[in-house]
Amino acid sequence: MSPKRSVLHGLTARVRQRARQGVHTALHRGWEWVQRHGEITPHTPGRRRFAYLGEGACIGFPVGAIYGEPWISIGDHTLVGTHVTISAGFVPGLDLGPDVIVRIGASCSLGRGTHIVGHQSIDIGDDVFTGPNVYITDQNHTYGDLHTPIGRQWPENNPVVIGDGCWIGTGAIILPGTRLGRNVAVAGGAVVRGEFPDHSVIGGVPAKILRSHDKEHGWQPPLRTGPLMSLDELAALSVNGLEGLQILQDKLREESSGPDDVLREEAG
Repeated sequence: MSPKRSVLHGLTARVRQRARQGVHTALHRGWEWVQRHGEITPHTPGRRRFAYLGEGACIGFPVGAIYGEPWISIGDHTLVGTHVTISAGFVPGLDLGPDVIVRIGASCSLGRGTHIVGHQSIDIGDDVFTGPNVYITDQNHTYGDLHTPIGRQWPENNPVVIGDGCWIGTGAIILPGTRLGRNVAVAGGAVVRGEFPDHSVIGGVPAKILRSHDKEHGWQPPLRTGPLMSLDELAALSVNGLEGLQILQDKLREESSGPDDVLREEAG
């Protein structure tokens, strides 16, 4: 290749690279704009469809399948991730009566891809957090008729109650009739049905109690380590935004560092 053609080839490659970078930047900025303006908040027209959409609440965009909004209540400062399905009733357009069917409390956080499918009553308390792809429903199919396909048999409803402060891990399934007390931790992938007391850790298929708190003896089995900081300290950090999160991150890093790591840092 001649020097002239070599220079021309280099210039062409640089132009193409810059054009690609420009398109990349434009696409990502455009998508951020779409996501921001596609959110459903108390200040967008979509709020009017809900029984209640609290101050500071936000449903991320793209949304999942959301219908039966007049029977769905979402509390103040609750954050709903992208691709989350929240439905009341079988299909849009049904009259489901005078009562709210799906009630989500205040200051909750629902991970992306979560499904909440209500037909009779799903009551989620305040400060409930879920990982991605959690499934919660109050309805299941029956299979008693041997001559009818299960999908065509009349379903059964059983209310679901999830207490304040619960954590539900990634991929967990909450079945009809489940009642979780306050501050129950549900392991990822658990299949949950039945009643579980306050301050317990549950997991497995079907889920069972793995750890619980006794007023006299504390956690049984005992926790491996004490808490990194008190609830009051965590609450104080939560109001400090990014600065508070950085402090928490630093504390977690210090906690995970062994004595040798600390000595190396001091020596350095």
